[in-house]
Amino acid sequence: MTQQNSSGTNDSPLADFLRQQIEKSGGLDFSEFMAQALYHPEFGYYMAARDRIGKGGDFFTSSSVNNLFGRLVARQLAQMAELLADQEFMIVEQGAGEGHLSLDILDALADEFPELYARTVYTLVEVSPDNQQRQACLLDQHSARVLWSNEDDWRIVSGCFLSNELVDAFPVHVLEKHAGVLQEVFVASSGGDFIEELRQPVDKQLSAYFSWLGNGPIEGNRAEANLVAPDWMRQVGSRIERGFAITIDYGYPTQELYAPYRRMGTLMCYQRHQADDNPYLQVGAKDITAHVDFTALQLAGAEVGLETLWFGEQYRFLLGLGFFEELLLLEAAATDEKEARALRLTLKNLIMPEQGMGETFKVLVQSKGVAAPGLLCAREIKDIPGGMS
Repeated sequence: MTQQNSSGTNDSPLADFLRQQIEKSGGLDFSEFMAQALYHPEFGYYMAARDRIGKGGDFFTSSSVNNLFGRLVARQLAQMAELLADQEFMIVEQGAGEGHLSLDILDALADEFPELYARTVYTLVEVSPDNQQRQACLLDQHSARVLWSNEDDWRIVSGCFLSNELVDAFPVHVLEKHAGVLQEVFVASSGGDFIEELRQPVDKQLSAYFSWLGNGPIEGNRAEANLVAPDWMRQVGSRIERGFAITIDYGYPTQELYAPYRRMGTLMCYQRHQADDNPYLQVGAKDITAHVDFTALQLAGAEVGLETLWFGEQYRFLLGLGFFEELLLLEAAATDEKEARALRLTLKNLIMPEQGMGETFKVLVQSKGVAAPGLLCAREIKDIPGGMS
């Protein structure tokens, strides 16, 4: 048993609700605890009205750093529309947050690809009423092109499905292996504090999940299992008749995710741009995430006809789409060296491998019913104008 809390730090309606659920059930597996912390209909982190993204929120996303990210994604979408060559181009984005990436993509399509913009239908799949309201306000100028859908009603006849930092917020099971046996983290309550207990897993899918992956936590290590993500990927693939799927998130292939040196897993919390590893403090007031298993997404996608076209680091994705060329144009348009330097410092966060988002963030591009194309994002650096030979 491990205590992870201190008195007086969880006096909130959500904490009271969770303690009641724990009392009724004798304990919640961590996946259920995380689901309620993030998605409780009234008090969950993503459901309640609050600033989550940007300087005044809890974290930055690539699209909140600069609109160049969205413009480069739009460039890849434009190539995909050209490859599909159909009358209507459907973009479906799930988990769009406040809508900044959607806005940047639509702005770029309107400015650079007006013919494509005129035949684009942009659908947002959003579970948070607060986010949906923010999206509607932000995208008002594009209202003729934008629709909203629930998780079950969208379908792509010809187009692209897009998600950016969505899968990392799916609830995960947390496990440890001791004496060769998997044990699962359950959340109990003691003296008003949330505490952990290791128990035998209840969900029989967990052992089947690791067998399907062909990998898992080693002796003595803690790790997460995201059972939701593969099912989500299968649903995405089944709803695409012909087109593409782009998944952008931080994570690793299976072998790296469960590497022996990753002893405590990847679970992290974010609040006011501070990271911590204690999800039992200030429940509902901070984000809880775990790194994505991209191998699981590729395996699940293949089961429903999604072919992996490209997988790599975000910096490679952006370089292939013309990051450096665009940076040079932006610098040239800057009014002075101070502004140009500030721009460089901001944009380097998108591609820097260590302190920025360039390497930890990965991009997975899959296709269905499309002959294997040469994607712009897959260009080698030596083939990019101005790149190194």
